[in-house]
Amino acid sequence: MMSKFLLLLFITSMLVSGCSHKPKTPPISSGGFTLDTLTLTDTMRNREIPVAYFIPQTAHSAVVIFSHGYAANQPASYLHYSYLTEFLAAHGYWVVSIQHELPTDSLIPSTGIPQIVRRPFWDRGAENIRFVIQELEKTHPEADLQNLTLIGHSNGADMTALFAEKYPDVATKIITLDNRRMALPRTQKLKVYSLRSCDQPADDGVLPTKDEQEKFGITIIKLPATLHNDMDDRGTEKQKKEIADYVLKFLKE
Repeated sequence: MMSKFLLLLFITSMLVSGCSHKPKTPPISSGGFTLDTLTLTDTMRNREIPVAYFIPQTAHSAVVIFSHGYAANQPASYLHYSYLTEFLAAHGYWVVSIQHELPTDSLIPSTGIPQIVRRPFWDRGAENIRFVIQELEKTHPEADLQNLTLIGHSNGADMTALFAEKYPDVATKIITLDNRRMALPRTQKLKVYSLRSCDQPADDGVLPTKDEQEKFGITIIKLPATLHNDMDDRGTEKQKKEIADYVLKFLKE
């Protein structure tokens, strides 16, 4: 695993100024893939979007867009899922991990109806995803966006579910890790998978009923020994392997 090194690399790179769309640091090759960190700028929204590209050695690879869970605007959150992003890149997937929160952003409200007070944050995340996809299409034609999967954890999974609702024809699959507030799409336009923790229930209506799962081909799997907060790099090796193996299985289906 390179997670400690990647975090050090990110902190160091924050001290170096540079233009958008250019790497902050030279790309790093390891484990069958190359890591490239850079900051994109959506000029229409005046929004900087740090991203990490995990680029496999294969010439034409299906793309995975990953969205991290809420971390109170900590700047390195998009690097805290290395067990999954590096694993998928090593298996030939073109992985993009997006930093959705900036230190200057407002914190997500802790009171009020989540589907109302958090919706602007999910909308911003969905537009981040959309912009990154558009930039990837322009700058990396070797990335196979015809086979696009969106993955997210917690708040990032809520963004992922919202993106699939707003733009149902863009991705072929979504995989959520414990989205709790934004309802999973009930659709036959894309495949929907969700891994659930053993400690954090979803709000009413977020998860499809058994009949809806059967009707739309939605896969819901509960992980009996994994807490909500164990779905990033803090999880045990056993927990991380279980999640990574499930995700790889979903991607291959």
